[in-house]
Amino acid sequence: MSITTTIAYVLAGALAAAIIAIGLRFLVAPRVAAAGYGVSPDVADESVRAYLSVKGVRDIATGLFVAILLVNGATHLAGWIMLAAIVIPIADAVIVLRSGGAKAIAYGVHVGTAAVMLVTAALLLLA
Repeated sequence: MSITTTIAYVLAGALAAAIIAIGLRFLVAPRVAAAGYGVSPDVADESVRAYLSVKGVRDIATGLFVAILLVNGATHLAGWIMLAAIVIPIADAVIVLRSGGAKAIAYGVHVGTAAVMLVTAALLLLA
């Protein structure tokens, strides 16, 4: 395995683990997770908590998809999936900004994540 592939796998694995952890946080500590996302919804409202739970489960599944591809050595497919998934943090940034959320989180967390994902996808596709 080349150094580029190793770096790509480490970055992709870290991203997969991070999104799984974020998903778990939405299930276990929705108030903290929502604040970290950049919005502060009323988590006492059951319908709001339901949506946060949906986000948590989908984040976990997304991380597992990437992990499964990496474990099976599907480097290029993982790169394409990672490239397609960049839509998620970009949309998250737009959602945070449109909701009056923290600009620092929108740009620093969500756009920053999209940038790391872009680099990771490129490395996986070049591997």
